[in-house]
Amino acid sequence: MTLQEKVGQMTQIERGVATPDAIKDLSIGSILSAAASGPFAKAVSSDWADMVDGFQKSALESRLGIPLIYGIDAVHGNNSVYGATIFPHNVGLGATRDADLARRIGEATALEVRASGIHYTFAPCVAVCRDPRWGRSYESYSEDTEIVRKMTSIVTGLQGQPPCEHPKGYPFVAGRNNVIACAKHFVGDGGTDRGINEGDTISSYEDLERIHMAPYLDCISQGVSTVMASFSSWNGHKLHAHRFLLTEILKDKLGFKGFVISDWEGLDRLSKPHGSKYRYCISTAVNAGIDMVMVPLRYKLFMEDLIFLVESGEIPITRIDDAVERILRVKFAAGLFEFPFTDRSLLDKVGCKLHRDLAREAVRKSLVLLKNGKDPNRPFLPLDKNAKTILVAGTHADDLGYQCGGWTETWYGGSGRITIGTTILDAIKEAVGDESEVIYEQYPSAATLARRDISFAIVAVGEEAYVETPGDNSELEIPLFGDDIVSAVADNIPTLMILVSGRPLVLEPGLLERIDALSVAWLPGSEAGGIADVVFGDHDFIGRLPLTWFKQVEQLPLHVGVNSYDPLFPLGFGLTYNKEKSPN
Repeated sequence: MTLQEKVGQMTQIERGVATPDAIKDLSIGSILSAAASGPFAKAVSSDWADMVDGFQKSALESRLGIPLIYGIDAVHGNNSVYGATIFPHNVGLGATRDADLARRIGEATALEVRASGIHYTFAPCVAVCRDPRWGRSYESYSEDTEIVRKMTSIVTGLQGQPPCEHPKGYPFVAGRNNVIACAKHFVGDGGTDRGINEGDTISSYEDLERIHMAPYLDCISQGVSTVMASFSSWNGHKLHAHRFLLTEILKDKLGFKGFVISDWEGLDRLSKPHGSKYRYCISTAVNAGIDMVMVPLRYKLFMEDLIFLVESGEIPITRIDDAVERILRVKFAAGLFEFPFTDRSLLDKVGCKLHRDLAREAVRKSLVLLKNGKDPNRPFLPLDKNAKTILVAGTHADDLGYQCGGWTETWYGGSGRITIGTTILDAIKEAVGDESEVIYEQYPSAATLARRDISFAIVAVGEEAYVETPGDNSELEIPLFGDDIVSAVADNIPTLMILVSGRPLVLEPGLLERIDALSVAWLPGSEAGGIADVVFGDHDFIGRLPLTWFKQVEQLPLHVGVNSYDPLFPLGFGLTYNKEKSPN
């Protein structure tokens, strides 16, 4: 391989700048789709497969014919593809404590990703969230390291089960029904000071290893193929430039043999605190241990500068050879040389009933019941399917976009019918059939609230969609006048409040006193039928809090093990109909 070809393999570019000539002539190693960067709006899997196969054809026409890896953020299902099954975000899966469920979700996601021609998902996020003010808190399974470790079983679902004799630390992808997985973001991204995204995790190495690094050992033991470096810092030192953690620890001590990838423009972020030139950022990151660089746009400048740095001796050719060896190792492990193109027989798996039923199972297992009745001897739930009249209200009762949250169709997510799925209102109507009259008013009128024939109300409120830094929130109040809607209804009608949220939010004492029952639905995804399954009693509540529920934001950070642990609801809390509690 020439130096340019080696550098090309280390380069990951965004599909919007990927031309056939660039892919072929520069031996580009990988392409990704940023959120919402697809063939066109509401493109289905076959459209994606056509696009990816077109890029792959160009790669195979290069001098060496090395296939490219196509990557995407399939973080709760293949969430960028219209019509794909959208599973609950990780915080909801953490509430289930069900490792086998996570594995099965990984398997289903892999099939839907491969049906779209895509080989690589930037998942799972194995961050340990220590502060819900963090804008990515819903991407974490829990504040508890052991719960996060348990849920890394999704790696085996995505990549397949490695055989016993598979060498430790080496990447493993079982076949064409599996995808390359990515454990992220190495390391400590969930522990930043005040929950600031891309902030600074201030801790000893011992705490970093014990709390935040432990899940990576489980991912590596399952043959995870790639690890993504974090935007954040550890004690003021950016992870993208941290040779001790990326090379001496991850690669040497932990024995990771796959490749380390940067995050989106991760090298550019190195320049901001220092005003440094781009070449310095490249040199620092590559020498630290970054193997593949998510450039993703100005790839020509990146490649020219990296070649210059190698030719000038600032980056040893041995470092380049190691990076390329790791990248090719993953491509061989994934079978891309043998099967570079889409298996179109998988197309009927996308959004299929089997996968939607799995998502519905995940929803009902993730629900956490925090209150059931104003009188402990008179439970409010389960609700009566045969009630004469039911009021359904709230900003989140009939909003599929809010239900799915961020990383759905677009980076930020959105509101409304952004994909195919079942809203809470849809699910209630399906559950009760023609037995009950269902009245839906997002903001109930005074006339409706004054009616005396309404048996009970279900009011769904919660957070708007958000991601990353725009999702950082120091207040954590229920937005969109959620408190007011719930209070107005509960003052007149017996009320179940359903909170649709990526994290604990402020629950005022007055609100809790007014309502008859409270369930947290997290960000359940496309299949709200799972909510109706539980609130109407076909299944029991089994979910347990994956995060401590604080009383006031002034208490944060608040998690098990800190002094003065005085939560509103502790980690692991969750009621059931039979009042028995499962262990954490």
